[in-house]
Amino acid sequence: MKKVLKIILVLALILGLLAVLVYFKKANSKEVVEYKVETPFYTSIAKKTVATGKLNPEEEIELKPQVGGIIDKIFVDEGDLVKKGDLIAKIRVVPNEQNLASANSQIRTARLSTENSKILFERNKTLFEKGVISKQDFENSELAYNQAKEQLGQAQNNFQIIKRGSLSGGGAANTNIIAQIPGTILEIPVREGDQVIESNSFNAGTTIATIADMTKMIFEGKVDEAEVDKLEEGKDIKVVLGAITDKDFPAKLTFVAPKGKEENGAVQFTIKADVTVGESTKIRAGYSANAEIELAAKDSVFAIKEALLQFNRITEKPFVEIQKDNGKFKKKNVELGLSDGINVEILEGIEEGDKIKVWNKTSDKDEDENEND
Repeated sequence: MKKVLKIILVLALILGLLAVLVYFKKANSKEVVEYKVETPFYTSIAKKTVATGKLNPEEEIELKPQVGGIIDKIFVDEGDLVKKGDLIAKIRVVPNEQNLASANSQIRTARLSTENSKILFERNKTLFEKGVISKQDFENSELAYNQAKEQLGQAQNNFQIIKRGSLSGGGAANTNIIAQIPGTILEIPVREGDQVIESNSFNAGTTIATIADMTKMIFEGKVDEAEVDKLEEGKDIKVVLGAITDKDFPAKLTFVAPKGKEENGAVQFTIKADVTVGESTKIRAGYSANAEIELAAKDSVFAIKEALLQFNRITEKPFVEIQKDNGKFKKKNVELGLSDGINVEILEGIEEGDKIKVWNKTSDKDEDENEND
């Protein structure tokens, strides 16, 4: 029994010794971590901002009727190109019975007044020729007769407008909806048979169609208050459409709102820009768009990749790690200038030829091994 225990103890000691040897062998055979390094360079840097918005026609109008009635015929479809003066739709007037009866009554009253004024005028004319009445009395009767005829004509015109929507002999100026500008039919919100309301001082009226000139487009977007002071009207910008990602459209900034609006806790300012659209490009109103605006730019600046920067956990100041002659790294605080998100300008802290550590995440042990300036 004692012999068996001795054998077990000996085996245990041998296994323990082997484990210790394996541990030290692995510890001593660890490869030294080698970091890649990069050097500073000269490049051009442009700081940009992106404003989100939409692309809309610069000129867009709504066609509304001058008389109320029923849509009798629509002559165009959405998307059609029209010229100024083209017929868009025709309205059939449905007269109001009460207004029609009132207008008819005004005609009868005006006719009676005219007939009476005519009798007085002819009588006074005879008396004037005989020298019975003065010239002034005769002229007064003539004036009253002319006024009565004018009122009769006006009453008859009113009756025609109520009944037919236009004066007899005046064509269909009020019942025909005509294109006021050349462009594209964007929308026709009504259909044949729909009732429409006339546009007047008390009512906006029913929209028959919306027309826009699609060759003149504007970008409408918003920028943050932190960047609005860097924008200037007349500045050239670039617009990218969500529906046409393979092409950029040049534009010129024409408007920067003098007053901002708070949205989701941030103050936003509206901007507008004229967009140059080629005739071969088919653009639709309401496309989502992004405007790339250059805020600042510098040529031939001393820079490094922004990914090489590290930041102090306490002071949040930027620094890089420079490789020394012995292969170790030391921290160097840097002063930054312009950045485009990829490269950043270095104003102070490093020199040409410095080898900067390419890092992912520095461990506490690595930080202890690095030497501070």
